[in-house]
Amino acid sequence: MKDAFGTPQSLLILGGTSEIALATARRLVARRTRTVWLAGRPSPALEAAAEQLRDLGADARTVAFDALDSESHEEALGKVFTEGDIDMVLLAFGVLGDQERDEDEPLSAVRVAQTNYTGAVSSGLVCANALKRQGHGSLVVLSSVAGERARRANFIYGSSKAGLDAFAQGLGDALHGTGVHVMVVRPGFVRSKMTAGMKEAPLATTPEAVAEAIEAGLRRRSETVWVPGALRVVMSALRHVPRPVFRKLPV
Repeated sequence: MKDAFGTPQSLLILGGTSEIALATARRLVARRTRTVWLAGRPSPALEAAAEQLRDLGADARTVAFDALDSESHEEALGKVFTEGDIDMVLLAFGVLGDQERDEDEPLSAVRVAQTNYTGAVSSGLVCANALKRQGHGSLVVLSSVAGERARRANFIYGSSKAGLDAFAQGLGDALHGTGVHVMVVRPGFVRSKMTAGMKEAPLATTPEAVAEAIEAGLRRRSETVWVPGALRVVMSALRHVPRPVFRKLPV
C-alpha cells in the first residue's frame, strides 16, 4: 500500500530501461518506494538499471518481458503479482520508429503499432485486472502529445499513441470505483536517447521533469497529466486548426 506520504511502496515498470521510467523510479525510491520490478527484454542495460536502483536502497528485481509477445504477458507479469501487491504500474515502453522507412516498409510500421498499441493493450489489461483483484493501485500510462493530432512528420507513431491514449482513458473509466487509479501522461518532446539527433520541438522537456509531473499527478490522483503543462493549451488550439492550415504549420 501507499505510505502516509502517498508514495507507492512497490512499483512495476513495463519497459525497464526507459529513461522516463527510471527517472520516476529514482524519484520515488528517494521518497520511500522500496520494491521495484523492471520488466523488459533481458539485457546488460536492464541489469545495470536494477543495480543503480539497488545502490539507492531499493529491492530492485528484473523480469523478462517482451511487448511484442502478447501471449506471454499473463504468465510473465502474473509472476510479479504473486510475489506481493503492486502499488503502481508504470507502462513506459514504446518505439519511435523511422517515419520515412516505415512508410516504405509497411511491416516496420506494423511493428511500431504492435509495440506501442497492441502490446500496451495486452500488458495493460493484465496489470489492470491484477490491480483490480488487489482492490488498490495506480496504472500510469506514458502517452504522448503526438497522439493528440496526426502530423505528417510522424503520423505512424502518433496514431499508435492516439490508440494507446484512448485505450487508457477508457480503461480508467472502466476501473472507476474499483480502487484502481489510471493516469495518462502526455509529454511533449523529451530530451532522451530516443530523440537524440532530432530537431528539438518547442516546450521540450526532460525525463526528470516528466518524473516530477508523474509524482505530482499521483498525489493529486490526476487522470491526465501534460508535460509541460502549457502543452494542454497549445494542443487544445491545434486540435481545432483546419486541416489545410494545419498542413502548413511547422509542427
